[in-house]
Amino acid sequence: MTPLGPLARPLRFLRRQLPPMNFISLHYAYFFAVSLGSAVVFWGANTPSHGTLQVSFTDSLFLCVSAMTLAGLNTVNLSELNTFQQFMLFTLIMLGSAIWVSGFVVLIRKQAFEKRFKIVVEERKRHRRGRSRSGIGLRSWSNGRKSTDVAKDAENEGDVPKASSVSDGANDSSRDLTPPARRGGPEMNGFSATGDVVDDTESEVAVERSGLTFAGDTRFARGQVPPLNAGQPVRRRGSNLFTMQGVGARPTSSLSPTSPTRAYTQSMDVASPATGKSKGDIGQYFPSVGGWIARNSQFNNLSEQEREKLGGYEYRAVSFLAWIVPAYFVLWQLLGCIGCAAWVALNRPDTARANGLNPWWVGAFNAVSAFNNSGMSLLDANMTAFQTGYYLLITMSLLILAGNTCYPIFLRVIVWCMWKALTSSKYFAGEEWDERAKTLRFLLDHPRRCYTNLFPSQHTWWLLAAVVVLNGTDWAAFEILNINNEALDSTLPTNVRVMDGLFQAFAVRSGGFYVVAIPTLRISLQVLYVVMMYISVYPVVITMRNSNVYEERSLGIYAEDQDEEGETESMRADQQNPGFLRRALTIRDQLTNNTARESNSHFVRHQLRAQLAHDAWWIVLALFLIMIIENTEFVSNPTVYSVFNFIFEIVSAYGCVGISVGVPWAAYSFCGSWRTLSKLILCAVMLRGRHRGLPVAIDKAVLLPGEEGWEAEEEDGRIRLARTMSRGRQEGV
Repeated sequence: MTPLGPLARPLRFLRRQLPPMNFISLHYAYFFAVSLGSAVVFWGANTPSHGTLQVSFTDSLFLCVSAMTLAGLNTVNLSELNTFQQFMLFTLIMLGSAIWVSGFVVLIRKQAFEKRFKIVVEERKRHRRGRSRSGIGLRSWSNGRKSTDVAKDAENEGDVPKASSVSDGANDSSRDLTPPARRGGPEMNGFSATGDVVDDTESEVAVERSGLTFAGDTRFARGQVPPLNAGQPVRRRGSNLFTMQGVGARPTSSLSPTSPTRAYTQSMDVASPATGKSKGDIGQYFPSVGGWIARNSQFNNLSEQEREKLGGYEYRAVSFLAWIVPAYFVLWQLLGCIGCAAWVALNRPDTARANGLNPWWVGAFNAVSAFNNSGMSLLDANMTAFQTGYYLLITMSLLILAGNTCYPIFLRVIVWCMWKALTSSKYFAGEEWDERAKTLRFLLDHPRRCYTNLFPSQHTWWLLAAVVVLNGTDWAAFEILNINNEALDSTLPTNVRVMDGLFQAFAVRSGGFYVVAIPTLRISLQVLYVVMMYISVYPVVITMRNSNVYEERSLGIYAEDQDEEGETESMRADQQNPGFLRRALTIRDQLTNNTARESNSHFVRHQLRAQLAHDAWWIVLALFLIMIIENTEFVSNPTVYSVFNFIFEIVSAYGCVGISVGVPWAAYSFCGSWRTLSKLILCAVMLRGRHRGLPVAIDKAVLLPGEEGWEAEEEDGRIRLARTMSRGRQEGV
């Protein structure tokens, strides 16, 4: 009999129904707990005796959820709240920021790395005491300087004990394959990327352990094709490390890798010294006997020693992010608060005082709300009071971009400028600066191994193009569709309308502010705004998931190993320079660049379909329930309570945008006139919508360092290689 008695079985059943403990579930728990706790404090802070508004608990909960999720909708006029309640919303906006949450994840991963360093040092000491040193031990996580004393200790101790999570036999069999075109690059058979010779003893030990077949190996004659293992048919394999799920995927306890399928080479030429270093060249980071870099920065076929060196680069990159992300978060908002607050205080103080507010406080609140893309404003008229304030509109537009859609772009530009300064200036000479430059280069080449909101160069350019196209479309539509719109012609001169249209274009997809009353716009433009709010997170989230190291694993589909354009050019150069040793050709060299492009577009289409299916049913269900609850108002006032207005409000809440059609008799959002149950449903919609832009649970940048991730990468490499071989045989190779 268990101590819980008859409750044991029901409790076990409930435990099985709970979501797995991963990044997604913790993110939900954080938002639920902070929103609910803040709502209690917010409601208890009512001071009706001082002439401020008495806010009900439902409205308190709604405002806290709206601020925390950055939805920006308000059921009461914020100017009527007391200062403490306004400051609570100000704080919640920052606590719910995507940059704040991602920075917190970076700090947790940094601490996890440091904890692992301590374990490495302790195990090494026990290993040394248990037996004398014999043979060649594994090196520490990295060869460069560490940013913590613990990491220095790990480096200075010497040998690293071998991890015991995977048996030696399984590890040996998992590496019994010939690497594709990028495998080993110029490091194979003792050649480093710069022509330096790698330690022969180390190479022999690694080769002996891995069972790799190299080009030029004496076990096969030149041009001979090693046979496939008949007992290991090529087939698509499932993952035994993570279930094939996306959001909320559950890691399993099994870590045994699948049996690999052997590849074969068509040429036994040895790899050539690299004339230039691309992001696919492992040798620029550490010598590797048989490793290669696959799509989305997956490092495959690395020895345990090489994995630890790779972990050292990741640790230094995460340590760098641990200070650059908070600095970005603080400085943008600090400077934005100073600029906006000073402008309002000097140019429009009467506008703030008309609402009973301090001009400095109004400007600071707007700056923080703009950077975090909340859309909340202390002024009842939102930004319509500043239609001619060009400086404020431009500053807030820049803050809107810097805090959301363009954050990955700006961050990459900052990292690139720092790397360029370190490599170009004579003032940053020395081993310490060289290590820092290598860290920045690694972060630029493989950003999604370290951070969710930093993308590779190609993905960043795609994101920039998407931002320009979408914002340009919104701006052009505002100007064109409002031609001969008397509601705007009577109040906005042409020059003012152009500036206001640009600001509204930046704000409509995520910023949440409105510089003109939404009901005064043409209905066609309002429909466009619904579409833009619906796809507000798509540019960033699709880029994030398409660049995910474990994208194939999260989707459950795998692509063949593909060549990059740079590799094709490298092959041509090798053929034109017969004096150099040529790298081995494999099946993947037969696949065309068109196939690679088709594979990439297939993944993007799959991500889009999955995201659309993930979003649509929540909006439809919420609309159905709210229309049932608000049926009486719809019958009595179908113009204000039209179906389109409900759709507009729900999509704005789900997209965490914040613009609203409002109501004619008040300055708050349209949802402020809804019944209590409808408001609670919209709270659930906002919470759900806030989480649609998160990375999937299987994402290298949100997983703690450990053997599970390493084994997952090796398994993905074997599955991808098997598909490559299968395709090659089908094409008659």
